[in-house]
Amino acid sequence: MQEALRWGCQEALGVTVATFDPHPARILDPEHAPQRLMTLAQKSEALAELGVKRLVVIEFTRELAALTPEEFARTILVRRLGARVVVAGSGFRFGRGRAGDIATLRSLGAALDFAVSEVVPLVEAGRPVSSTRVREALAQGEVDSARVLLGRSFANDGAIVRGDGRGRTLGIPTANLVPENDAVPTDGVYAAWCRLRSGTDAWGRAWPAVVNLGRRPTFAGSEHRIEAHLMGFSGDAYGAAMRIEYWRRLREERRFAGAQALRAQVEADMHEAREALGIA
Repeated sequence: MQEALRWGCQEALGVTVATFDPHPARILDPEHAPQRLMTLAQKSEALAELGVKRLVVIEFTRELAALTPEEFARTILVRRLGARVVVAGSGFRFGRGRAGDIATLRSLGAALDFAVSEVVPLVEAGRPVSSTRVREALAQGEVDSARVLLGRSFANDGAIVRGDGRGRTLGIPTANLVPENDAVPTDGVYAAWCRLRSGTDAWGRAWPAVVNLGRRPTFAGSEHRIEAHLMGFSGDAYGAAMRIEYWRRLREERRFAGAQALRAQVEADMHEAREALGIA
C-alpha cells in the first residue's frame, strides 16, 4: 500500500484499491474456498485509515474468470478503473487460468499506456506475510501472531443476538456475536477489546473483555457460539453491532463440574485478561 500511495503522491494521481467479491475460490472451487478474514466494511475502514479514498469492489463471476489477460487489462484496468499505474505483488496472477503474471502485465501496460510497479512480499520471521499465514495463526489460537502479521488485531464484526441468559444468571452477562467474516480463532477463551455500534454510528469506546469461543460443554451445548463479557459495561446491547479485537488466548475451552466452578474460572480469566490488556 505504501508503494501505491507513493505513486499517487509522485504522479498526483488518486489511489484506488480494487478487490474481488466474492473471493474467486467461492465461485471456482467453493469446497476449498478460504474463510473471509475481513468484511468489505472492515477493508474500507482499514484502507481509509491508510489514506485510500476509493475502494472498488469487482463482482467475481465465471464470466470475469473467462477473460484472457488482455481482455482483463482492457476491460477492468483501463476502461473500468482508468489505471495509469498498476501496483501489484510479484505473485499476482490474472486472466483465464491465471495465465497472466507480472511480465504479462508489464507487456500489456506498454501497449495500453499504464505503468506497472512490482511489490516484493513483506517478510516476517523468515517467511512472506500472507493471508494463509494469518489463517494458520488463527487456527492455532495465536491471535498475537496474527496481530504481528496484520499490523493490527484480528477482529470479528457482527450483530449481537440473544442467548440463553446463563451468563446473566451467573452474574457475568455476555453478548452473543454472529460474525459477518467467517474466519474465527480456534475455540478457547481470549482477552480482547470489544467495541459497540448502533446503526451507522461510529464504533464506540473499547471495552476490555473476556471472550469464549466454543460449545459451552459445562451446559452440554451443541451450537457453536462467540460470547463476550465486556468488563465494566452495564447497558443493553441487544441489536447493536459489536467488534471483537482479539488480543491473547488465555486457555482452551473446558467442561466444569457446575455453574459455580465455571464462575470461579471466569473470574480468574477476567483477572488474567486485565493483565494481558495492560489494565490490571
